[in-house]
Amino acid sequence: MVSTDFSYRLWRHDGTPGELIPLLQSAQEHFGYIPRRAIRYISEVTKTPESKIYGVITFYSQFRLQPMGKNVIRLCTGTACHVANSGMLLDTLQDELGVEVGGTTEDGVFTLFSVACIGCCSLAPVMMVNDDTQGKLTPAATRKIVRKIRRQTLASERQAQATSDAETAPAAD
Repeated sequence: MVSTDFSYRLWRHDGTPGELIPLLQSAQEHFGYIPRRAIRYISEVTKTPESKIYGVITFYSQFRLQPMGKNVIRLCTGTACHVANSGMLLDTLQDELGVEVGGTTEDGVFTLFSVACIGCCSLAPVMMVNDDTQGKLTPAATRKIVRKIRRQTLASERQAQATSDAETAPAAD
């Protein structure tokens, strides 16, 4: 089912050209990405072919067709980081995560991006994991960081699930 806020925006759609991008932005804001069901719904309401909607989504880098990982890695590939072997770190991250740039790991823990500059050239090579900046990285240090965050994230998910299970378990008589 599509959310009420998202539905309201579509309900207000009056066929004015140029509304497709705001509708896609609204869907992505609500879902965190643009799921297939939202594309179908937008297509039905706006009478825009799904193929055209996919064309817009894939043309603009702001749109995502897959959910983001719980942790977003941004590896700097700007000049200072490039000179300091960020390319090797990118290879390391892709190998460790099993995804290409722009991809999300199967377990949903990480999404990997390459960015032009983080603004920490003196710490090159640099990556950010969420809001945490890591600098002067080596392939070994990069793998260690990723593995630690994965362990912490999965442990946190297990704890949250256990808490949820305990709250929903029937009371013992």
